[in-house]
Amino acid sequence: MWVAIAALALDLTAWLQTIGLHGRRARRWEPKTLRLQLFSIPARIARHARRIHLRLSRHHHRTGLLLPALDRLQPG
Repeated sequence: MWVAIAALALDLTAWLQTIGLHGRRARRWEPKTLRLQLFSIPARIARHARRIHLRLSRHHHRTGLLLPALDRLQPG
């Protein structure tokens, strides 16, 4: 079971780099660098009007890199 979860995590990371970070230097970062730079951004999960929102820290220096990447990955 843990192998499937690890494979899914690697696939999601690859899609983030391929689609979300297209045209950025971060597209070529190693998984360890992604974990230290992007996946460690402080955030809160908030519920409002039956929707779930991810509130990222405005003060983190990599938030500006992650927000456009997440927008590209949104459907629609």
